[in-house]
Amino acid sequence: MVETHRALAIPRTWTTPAVLPVPQQPQRTELIEQWHQRCSALGLTRIERPDFEPLLRSDLTVARERNQRLFTHAAPVMEMLFEQIVDTESMIVLADVSGTILHSVGDDKFLQRADKVALSPGVNWAEHSKGTNAIGTALFEEAPTVVHGGEHFIHANDFLTCSAAPIFDPRGNMLGVLDVTGDQRSYHQHTMGLVRMSARMIENQWLSDDYGNRLRLHFHSRVEFIGTLLEGIVVVGADGKILGANRSALDQLDMSSAALRMHSLTSLFGTTVPAVFDHFRMPLPMPMALCLSSGRKFHVNARFDGPQRAMPVEARFSQTAADGVAHGRAAGGESGRRTGSLAGDTAHSADGTLFSGLHYLNTGDPQIAALVQKVQRVINRDIPLLILGETGTGKELLARAVHQDSNRARQPFVAVNCASIPESLIEAELFGYEDGAFTGARRKGAVGRIVQANGGTLFLDEIGDMPLALQARLLRVLQERNVTPLGSLKSIPVDIAVIGATHRKLRDMIDAGTFREDLYYRLNGLVVKLPALRERCDLDVVARRILLAECPHATPDIDPQVMSLFKAYAWPGNVRQLANVLRTAAVMAAGEGQIAEQHLSDDFLEDVQSVRSAVAPAADPVARTGSSVAPVHAQTMPDASAVAPIPPHPQANAEPAVPRTLGEAEVDLIRNALAAANGNISVASKRLGISRNTIYRKLRWGK
Repeated sequence: MVETHRALAIPRTWTTPAVLPVPQQPQRTELIEQWHQRCSALGLTRIERPDFEPLLRSDLTVARERNQRLFTHAAPVMEMLFEQIVDTESMIVLADVSGTILHSVGDDKFLQRADKVALSPGVNWAEHSKGTNAIGTALFEEAPTVVHGGEHFIHANDFLTCSAAPIFDPRGNMLGVLDVTGDQRSYHQHTMGLVRMSARMIENQWLSDDYGNRLRLHFHSRVEFIGTLLEGIVVVGADGKILGANRSALDQLDMSSAALRMHSLTSLFGTTVPAVFDHFRMPLPMPMALCLSSGRKFHVNARFDGPQRAMPVEARFSQTAADGVAHGRAAGGESGRRTGSLAGDTAHSADGTLFSGLHYLNTGDPQIAALVQKVQRVINRDIPLLILGETGTGKELLARAVHQDSNRARQPFVAVNCASIPESLIEAELFGYEDGAFTGARRKGAVGRIVQANGGTLFLDEIGDMPLALQARLLRVLQERNVTPLGSLKSIPVDIAVIGATHRKLRDMIDAGTFREDLYYRLNGLVVKLPALRERCDLDVVARRILLAECPHATPDIDPQVMSLFKAYAWPGNVRQLANVLRTAAVMAAGEGQIAEQHLSDDFLEDVQSVRSAVAPAADPVARTGSSVAPVHAQTMPDASAVAPIPPHPQANAEPAVPRTLGEAEVDLIRNALAAANGNISVASKRLGISRNTIYRKLRWGK
């Protein structure tokens, strides 16, 4: 999203789309009158006093948890937007689809003024509550809305000028509203443009989150606009069907979301998925030139950020994925199948055959070989598998390999990350719910992840983070093989293989009373532990396979000095971090044939320098002469504590640390990384080998 972040910083000089100016035009006056008549019909009067009764703290917490994903995507955008309007007597507001304010940031003095009219978190600003206002009216009109000064229905709000834009998901469902409100004397015509662009940024991030493992086409009629917030994005399924799109795509194609989803890649652009891949597998390809049936031309780039990113499209979309599309799986199912494994963990042969079974994991490390041998013995024996290992070691990759080698390979593989779903929603996500089961539930309900996995494999990632109360219900499902959705009296029989994974020590959690012992014994038919990358002796093979997947037609070599550097590094992010480092290096070394130290990213080299500083006093003086880093073989590699980066301010005689939970240690590590990166989220996420969204989630709501 670097390009879109850059685009957001432009609008101070950017000419916005047509926004009705102040003072009003005759047609504007007529529109405001219609809005006011609607408010009068709701029984409101223009002398209404502000409602100072926001939601109870507990109810606001529930509303925030219900909209946690919206907040996760919106919070960083709101902070960037605030940088654009700071010191303008303004505030930024995020409201949910019902009009309830979830979060706000702004100038302190103006926030105090806004409190006088109850413009604060927990208060509902839908039209039925606050009359004509940008938040509520944008919700009603489902369109960007400006309400200025006396255009507000309630006179108490006349000092405000508000610009709001609704936020939609890729299927056209409204998620909430983003609003900038300020003193009506500070009205600026560019404010609406800023808000609309910010809302589109949130929508694009939501789309990438929903369809990160799908082919996405980024297009515009002007090639220079590809990579900006003005580009259209359409998501293409394995069979070529259009699955979703962002607002810019709908505007450029002049279609509704529902109408666009009736199309395929062929009927829309006159091409196919294999043809797209054939074009973009060339080194440094130019954008494709595609046309609509009307003859309108677009420049198109293709992206695929899933686990087989550089593979042929035919191989990437395995039969399992194709079966999932053929069965018409819902959006929740798409998310459930979304992989968290790294690029390069699945390879292909010359004829495009997919290698995703256990045999592909054997890369010469004896620990991995022994693990694979154990797992092969329990496949198709109805024995649960529990995978232990640090973050980034490839736990989901192993689970997918087991699924691929089993009799269930042609059935769904559904992955659920128990740590990424808010506690208030995970029960509904797992078990599904009926219409009206709770406030905010979808009409007609939703199928849970367990039912989606029927006939196939259910992968419960980070099972140690599942709420204790929910563990009992999961245990019953695993024992009885029946699921009862929330709000329903009917049980649904399911046939699933269960694979669990965690980086936590479940036995310690059992002793602490935070994990059920009976569930533990139900999940651990066979327990295997994936070694950390620093403990493996096949780093060179793993690195080579990652590069083969990234650059199948011009695979660069790795300079021996760089490989020695890799083997001396601790890799706290494990294979996922290695993949990110190599992906960047491969781009930097394009056309040179070999990855050298100058091709590595600066933040990684800074970490390496920390490693060098840590091991230099203990290193052999002879080994430290002649090259910047001495070759260190995996068999003699220092342990993690010897090569981990040095804390910013180590204390030689510090008191023993008070024992902490893993969660507390994670938060401290993230905060330290942010401090070391001077608050730069992107830099910190790269150093830690985790996503920006994970950082926001770990630190969300000030916890």
